[in-house]
Amino acid sequence: MTAIQPSSADLACLAELERKVLWLASWTIHNANHVRPNLDGLKIGGHQASSASLSTIMTALYFSALRPEDRVAVKPHASPIFHAIQYLLGNQTREKLENFRGYKGAQSYPSRTKDVDDVDFSTGSVGLGVAQTLFASLVQDYLKAKGWAAGLPEGRMVSLVGDAEMDEGNIFEALQEGWKHGLRNTWWIVDYNRQSLDAVIREGLWERLENIFRAFGWDVVILKYGTLMQEAFKEPGGERLRRWIDSCPNQLYSALTYQGGAAWRRRLMDDLGDQGDVSRLIERRSDEELARLMGNLGGHDLPSLLDAFVRARSHDRPVCFIAYTVKGFGLPLAGHKDNHSGLLTREQMDGFRAANKVRPGHEWDRFEGLSLPEAALEEFLRRVPFAQKGRRRYEAPAVAVPAALQAPTQKSLSTQAAFGLILNEIGRERSALAERIVTTAPDVTVSTNLGAWVNRRGLFAKSEMADLFKKERIPSTYSWDFSPKGQHLELGIAESNLFILLSALGLSHSLFGERLLPIGTVYDPFIMRGADQLNYACYQDARFMLVATPSGVTLAPEGGAHQSIATPLVGMAQDGLAYFEPAFADELAVVMRWAFDYMQRDGEGTPGERNWLRDETGGSVYLRLSSRALEQPTRTMDEDLARDIVDGAYWLRKPGPNAQVVIAYTGAVAPEAIAAVGMLGEDRRDVGLLAVTSADRLNAGWSAAQRARERGMTHARGHIERLLEGVPSHCALVTVVDGHPTTLGWLGSVAGHRTRALGVEHFGQTGTIADLYRHHGIDARGIVAAAEAASPGRPVRLLRAIG
Repeated sequence: MTAIQPSSADLACLAELERKVLWLASWTIHNANHVRPNLDGLKIGGHQASSASLSTIMTALYFSALRPEDRVAVKPHASPIFHAIQYLLGNQTREKLENFRGYKGAQSYPSRTKDVDDVDFSTGSVGLGVAQTLFASLVQDYLKAKGWAAGLPEGRMVSLVGDAEMDEGNIFEALQEGWKHGLRNTWWIVDYNRQSLDAVIREGLWERLENIFRAFGWDVVILKYGTLMQEAFKEPGGERLRRWIDSCPNQLYSALTYQGGAAWRRRLMDDLGDQGDVSRLIERRSDEELARLMGNLGGHDLPSLLDAFVRARSHDRPVCFIAYTVKGFGLPLAGHKDNHSGLLTREQMDGFRAANKVRPGHEWDRFEGLSLPEAALEEFLRRVPFAQKGRRRYEAPAVAVPAALQAPTQKSLSTQAAFGLILNEIGRERSALAERIVTTAPDVTVSTNLGAWVNRRGLFAKSEMADLFKKERIPSTYSWDFSPKGQHLELGIAESNLFILLSALGLSHSLFGERLLPIGTVYDPFIMRGADQLNYACYQDARFMLVATPSGVTLAPEGGAHQSIATPLVGMAQDGLAYFEPAFADELAVVMRWAFDYMQRDGEGTPGERNWLRDETGGSVYLRLSSRALEQPTRTMDEDLARDIVDGAYWLRKPGPNAQVVIAYTGAVAPEAIAAVGMLGEDRRDVGLLAVTSADRLNAGWSAAQRARERGMTHARGHIERLLEGVPSHCALVTVVDGHPTTLGWLGSVAGHRTRALGVEHFGQTGTIADLYRHHGIDARGIVAAAEAASPGRPVRLLRAIG
């Protein structure tokens, strides 16, 4: 395909807008640090230099190369450039720019949930937005293979990457996964300014990057020389100049850029002088012209960039553009090794203002100081392809969820096994719910009980691949057929990839207008290996169900770090994630049914407890499940019990008016808690047993009620407060959890009772589950001893030993 360049008139508009974007971004940062009131005197920051290196690239993309169906992850430190572009397009307000990095102002790093200017992917944690574009492209392929999103053209998933950002390991984990799944329609544009936060990057990095990307099947486009350089290379002596540029160390190139034209002349003449043609090439240019020539790298040359982007649109192969740039391009601090966190002084900004012909008091005017008529620029902006469809957030109808999910009926069952059985029953159906579920796991599909679902629904691939074991008639429990009809995306052993894929799947309704209900399974201890990626997914408001199993000390016999004592605290602390830990299969069925609905909610919410619980706004759900088989209760699941389970707790045995002790437990320690209540009942009356299905929901409801009372709603009560009403104030409360005791330790402050919290306080020990529970005092005997220590009255006499 022949590259089509913009007309000369459009190129002139782009050049002017490039100047304006750099001015607005730099002024936004300057205003935050030197103009608006600063009561505490702390630096606001804003990364003027790191933004500037991407000004040309982002101008070329947003004002020419991108289409509405394209999605972009902007380098975190280029946030001011992004906001400036959106301001020119009418998607950002002056008020938010003036409050940059302030409360409710334009965000320091682009944010889907906090910014108003149509951010595609949040990029606050470096490296994660890069990988997100890769997985978003795979999600687009998944939808297209199903025949969904038929009216939406295939878009390019574009990431603007800092060269130092390429040190992030999750990027390379994602590269391998992209190769496995036949990645398409993905552009990564490396801002190769050769400077990191603290230093200048190592020589030859671009060659290593090129080799890696080519090995994984990507096209690699090197954008090193701009138009001025290419023209100079055609002059007599130009080839010698090219060789000098290619061999110049990164530190020297940066230093000369900072020093300017005179320094370039001295160095070039020292190294290349007295060589006739080369000397004349240098001498024909003034210091200003020489500095402009040596700064005309490919990443700062609009014609070169536009040509490369047009050519890349002629195919769907993934492309890595390595675009040479100058950090701080166009600013007085360009090239200085300390410029990452540097700020222009007031004097430097005055000089920059004068160079841009911006009058004092007109700094925010959209076309101030530009040489083209305002009408011509307005007309150009109206034609920008990327902006033709306005705001690009889609909506998708909710998938119908049945009134109840069928709970398994086995007499003894673990929640891990129950999860697989419930999902398998859904998979039997020809329903919208079954069709829109997509599962994924980091090479633990079978061991997290997804096997039956996969046998029934298949593995996803864009082309069919038969299970050779089945084809060769070798007996096997599992059928591993791949096809476009499959609904399970198998991943390698990388929890980072799991959470970023869940993020991409969980944003499908917004990015592509098609609702998916993602379920990811993982061994619970290894949530910690992807904790940043999990936080990232929730921060974007992606919607998914995370099933972490096995959990707790049920993994203890494997030794090492195969225990997860802190993950309940992660579940409670992570915003946008509702954490549950049911003990019994019927509880799990209630929670899963609720979760499928909760994942699809998008209401604005109203003040009060339910809003704090996100019951109107929705979110993601984390199920901490166990491989420990428990005897299942025989009971009817009525509406009141189901509501209590979802709200976080219910009375398995309600305490009477003379209760001296209440035992509260979570998850797999239910048998020990039940046995302890039986023992306590030998000597005490009205002992209560509280089943906590979600410490997270209880804590959130209690916190919301506290805030409501502070606002004058004196009768506000959280669910746990309502449950504990009527329990005598002198009653002891013992909390028991298969995890860190802090998970339920806060209950004592709610109830105002004497408390003891029992739980696993450290890991690294092996042995049977019973041994570990006994070691941590959470066998029946230990629970009784804790109750005796916490409660008033006569001592409990243990008449029988507990094994």
